[in-house]
Amino acid sequence: CVCVCFQSVCVCVCVFSKNKTEAAEPETFIRTPEGKKVTVHFRAAGGNTPILKRKKFKVNASNQFSSVVAFLRRTLKCKQSDSLFLYCAQAFSPSPDELIDDLYNCFQLNNELVINYCTTDCWG
Repeated sequence: CVCVCFQSVCVCVCVFSKNKTEAAEPETFIRTPEGKKVTVHFRAAGGNTPILKRKKFKVNASNQFSSVVAFLRRTLKCKQSDSLFLYCAQAFSPSPDELIDDLYNCFQLNNELVINYCTTDCWG
């Protein structure tokens, strides 16, 4: 394996082969440093959406987006039957299994991951 690190993110390329006669295929993966935190900035959207007193939170970069959804539902005291829509870049709703670090690397704004939330579908 060959690893190159830049600003606390490492990219590694490894060559694996199942047997000696087969050509080895390179695999690339990115490692997130242990304990890396991402600042998530929640912004309310829509008329009747409750507003948080504290809008910025630190989240583990290795967490999935579903943990952010669960955290916001707890913080807003949403019932299980209440609708809550979360959007990244005011455009799309990330998949629950998307990593926070991946979203941050692609869509950060001023070193924050901005997540808009509302109780009605806004940007669908």
